[in-house]
Amino acid sequence: MSTDDERPARVEDVRALAEAMPDVVVSEGDYPGFAVGGKAFIFFREPRKDAVDPETGERYPDVIAFHVESEDDKQALVLDESTPFFTTPHWNGYRAVLLLARDVGRLSRAELAEIVQDAWLARAPKRAAAAWRAARAG
Repeated sequence: MSTDDERPARVEDVRALAEAMPDVVVSEGDYPGFAVGGKAFIFFREPRKDAVDPETGERYPDVIAFHVESEDDKQALVLDESTPFFTTPHWNGYRAVLLLARDVGRLSRAELAEIVQDAWLARAPKRAAAAWRAARAG
């Protein structure tokens, strides 16, 4: 693992890592998103009433959503107190976890890369995912 992989992740790493995956389409704007095969796998969210600071009641202005492969994967991330991932009742039944941009640095760049790759794999067409896995295995 390189020193760069060990450093704390940054918000700009989300974009760089997502764009490094194959066949990614980026939607620009104040709240960018990243899609593969017509399906979003990561997106920045505008402040919404379903994600608020429990102390102030203010809407979080910096939520990033990452798709996951399964409900089990989601629960593993949100129930592990060592990770900064969370969910809200609005996201019940939806295979995604949330992360506040201000907490990205609680992950290493390598950990963030794994989350981004897993999000891409969860939404990529089967052939594209198989090709990506095969290229990494060889």
